[in-house]
Amino acid sequence: MNNSPMMKQALLAYVDAFNAGDAERLLALFAEEATVEDPVGLEPKRGRAEFEQFFRYAISGGAKLELVAPPRGSFSNHAAVTFIVHTEMEGRAVGIHVTDVMTFDENGKIVHMRAFWGQDDVRPADSPNA
Repeated sequence: MNNSPMMKQALLAYVDAFNAGDAERLLALFAEEATVEDPVGLEPKRGRAEFEQFFRYAISGGAKLELVAPPRGSFSNHAAVTFIVHTEMEGRAVGIHVTDVMTFDENGKIVHMRAFWGQDDVRPADSPNA
């Protein structure tokens, strides 16, 4: 069975819910015991209580996600989405270039989220590649 269309649709719903500031709709995409590693290399948030706090904080500051490519699926249960997070860091507007890789369970819920970005992916909003 090809779950790629379902996973891509879930990733677009993730971006839409984040941009709408709709935490409930965003959290509904995740399994109860999911892990969120954002960015990769930090200790993952484990379980709904931890990743709910993370997402509620993230959307409370007015950050917005801008897709830079369509979501990509796989022949397995993984999919990725690449976007720029438009937000503020240390009092200045920035764009953070991110690729999120999600793993889905058999019910179409996200069970693992890994956000790939590093310090060199944070750019001033007024730079040509922000």
